[in-house]
Amino acid sequence: MANIRVHDDELLEKALKRFKRLVEKEGIVREYKRREYFEKPSTINHRKRKALVRKQAKKLRKIQGNKNY
Repeated sequence: MANIRVHDDELLEKALKRFKRLVEKEGIVREYKRREYFEKPSTINHRKRKALVRKQAKKLRKIQGNKNY
């Protein structure tokens, strides 16, 4: 759980900005959106497989790009 301490002489806007930065850093909103709806295990596996294929293709393109030099 993200929490911040607001100092007595600190502006509320500045404290809110620090809180938003902390929440973004910890990935709380991203995690909430991911869990917002139920996802079937087969769909999760399919999404992970597609991500792996994309990652491997990117790595392969990078290697092939270095061979041209």
